[in-house]
Amino acid sequence: MQHHKNIILIGMPGAGKSTVGVVLAKTLGMQFIDTDILIQERAGKMLQEILDTDGPDAFKRIEEETILSLHPRNAVIATGGSVVCSPDAMAHLKSGGLAVYLKISYEEMEKRLKNITTRGILLLPGQSLRGMYDERVPLYEKYADLTVACSGEDLESVVENVIEAL
Repeated sequence: MQHHKNIILIGMPGAGKSTVGVVLAKTLGMQFIDTDILIQERAGKMLQEILDTDGPDAFKRIEEETILSLHPRNAVIATGGSVVCSPDAMAHLKSGGLAVYLKISYEEMEKRLKNITTRGILLLPGQSLRGMYDERVPLYEKYADLTVACSGEDLESVVENVIEAL
């Protein structure tokens, strides 16, 4: 299965985008890009540090700049959970590939995000985890070319399900 298109993984924090992405890229012989790591390299600090010291707006700006500077081919791209909040970043990513939404339930996300304070999760001031979840679901659904349910699935099954969906 040869792709010149990219596979863009979108979904909630904790959905498994980075983990699934690595295995998927290996399985399909594609390169793997984790935009969170690129953001950290670009900013010279951890995601949580950017949020704590520079605030959510600066984080969104760096995330968007980082994504707009990417021009990959044949890559699996794991995005940060907040990428769907940027129409420009999403348009840029989707111009080169398919968006695959790794869908998890709110309960599953909560369970997976045991340590939320260090994960670099973009919560707006006063926003609860539930509020973020409810706000983003329609965005993931809007941008998704394919949706793969991941709640209660192990890594191998999710990877197989993504490949099948493609």
